[in-house]
Formats: sequence, C-alpha cells, structure tokens
Amino acid sequence: MPAGINFPTRGGSYAVWLHLDTARRLVVGRLGGVDFLPGEYVYLGSAHGPGGLRARLERHLAGSPRRRWHVDYLRAWAIPRGGLYAAGDENLECAWTQALLRSPRASVAVPGFGASDCSHGCPAHLVYFRHPAHAAAALDALAGEGEQVMRWDTGGAEFITVLRVK
Repeated sequence: MPAGINFPTRGGSYAVWLHLDTARRLVVGRLGGVDFLPGEYVYLGSAHGPGGLRARLERHLAGSPRRRWHVDYLRAWAIPRGGLYAAGDENLECAWTQALLRSPRASVAVPGFGASDCSHGCPAHLVYFRHPAHAAAALDALAGEGEQVMRWDTGGAEFITVLRVK
C-alpha cells in the first residue's frame, strides 16, 4: 500500500494510471491473448462493495495473484504511477473514460477491457497513452472537472502527494 494515503472506505469511482515498460502479450481472462504496447495505461472503475474505494484501490495498487478483474492481469506487469478518485454514489467511470478518449493522443488500449458490464457504450475502460506527459495532462484535465476529485501521484515506488483539486 502506498505510504501516506488513506483512501476512503466509502464507495466511488477511480482512475488508476499504470506504466508498462516493455511490450507484453498477456492472456486476459475471456479476452484471451492481448498485446500491450509499452507506455501509459489508465484503468477506470467503480467501487461500491465492501470496503469501498480503499479496498479496491489497495488491491489494484498492491497487485493480487488472484485474477478477478481484467486489470489484475495487466497490473501483474505494470507499475502504478498515480490516479484519481471521487467518493460518492454516482458512477463516473464511463464519463471519465469517454472524457479521456477525447484527449489528444489517447486511444482504446484493448477493446472490451474492463467494460464487460458497461451500459454506456464505452469501447473499453482502459485508455492508452504512449508518453507519460500525455497521460498526466489528460488526468489533470479530468481532475479539473470535479469539485470532489482527489488526485494522487507517485515518485516511483512511493506515493508522495494527495491533492484536492478545485
């Protein structure tokens, strides 16, 4: 678990930024064999079950040998860089996904990834950026859209800041 971050136990929506340093072919559940390019990935989700955001984000950030969600397969190889969350009952993962996909240099990472239960027509809940600066700019723009959005950032292995945006 990242030092110094106390994620809320309340439910909410989140975006986790992951970095993959080399190309990898992974078998991802029912999606089968998937080729991942090196670069930056932003996974969008929601957490409304037991433990809320804290349980879900701690799982995604620490990684889990048990593969439950599509992101668990990627997380086994990708390193967390940071992300966003917004506590509350509203599911923002689809709105955030669609906003990120409108960002310059963003693309659908893997069709269907993380979106098997999506009812808003999202092509995936995993967005790809080739360069870290592009992912950072897109997440900063996304964070600026909400008054209750919290952002965290990593300086390598440890998360070093939590910022209230707006």
